[in-house]
Amino acid sequence: MRRYRLGIDLGGTKIEIVALAADGHCAWRQRVATPRGDYRGTLRAIAALVADAEAALGVTPGSCTAGIGTPGSLSPQTRRLRNSNSVCLNGEPIVDDLQALLRREVRIANDANCFAMSEAADGAGAGHAVVFGVILGTGVGAGIVVHGSMLAGCNGIAGEWGHNPLPWPRDDERPGRPCYCGRAGCIETWLSGPALEFDHGQATRQPMAAQAVVARAAAGDVAAGAALARYEERLARALAHVINILDPDVIVLGGGMSNADSLYTRVPETWGRWIFSDHVTTRLVRNAHGDSSGVRGAACLWPA
Repeated sequence: MRRYRLGIDLGGTKIEIVALAADGHCAWRQRVATPRGDYRGTLRAIAALVADAEAALGVTPGSCTAGIGTPGSLSPQTRRLRNSNSVCLNGEPIVDDLQALLRREVRIANDANCFAMSEAADGAGAGHAVVFGVILGTGVGAGIVVHGSMLAGCNGIAGEWGHNPLPWPRDDERPGRPCYCGRAGCIETWLSGPALEFDHGQATRQPMAAQAVVARAAAGDVAAGAALARYEERLARALAHVINILDPDVIVLGGGMSNADSLYTRVPETWGRWIFSDHVTTRLVRNAHGDSSGVRGAACLWPA
């Protein structure tokens, strides 16, 4: 019987499932809206997606492996989820509950870690020893893959780059905006999509979606171009900090802001100011698998 690996991306607005065949191709895909603020409803939605997938694939219920990418991470001490910006998940025994509901072992990892794993396996980071995978979306996070293995860390927080302070801050950047984590000035508050929207709005008093700011900047709009330039310079500082510590071969960008073409030229042109080296060979690249990279990585929590 053919075996499939199910990957589930548990996001704040949507839950996506894919089924990967043994050769890595996607045999099934489905998305549903996340029952926002409803933990039990979220569990039921995941169970329904798994049942739908196995029925569509024509396999015995319970025969597919299941890997799940979530915002936040599991506490090694309590085995409960923490640090999620989908706050209804925090403090919940999500692995135990899903294993009981799905009647199988479930593997779970941070969604940015899943993204990094996907891109390192057969995406933009394939063939590189050290991959730093970055999510620049509604939130900001990262994952680390070393020689094909996800680095979780003894505290389960490796790659939590978005909740460090913006490095080398200017006077007008202190103390920074409050973050949902309870601190202020986190990288997430500077480099998420909403952060670009806020920065542009503060400068112009004109609300504009991040995607529109990027498009207007590309079209020559002065104010949008200035906001995007500030974003690029801050991203350069934040990634220079990573390179000084981790020295990755490649940094792969994902999330909505990764679609801004200018990042891939202007950020590497700038980051050398803060990198403690006479030469920088680290490459900054766009993801290969689009907004489904994370869900593919969740499936890859199980070997083929």
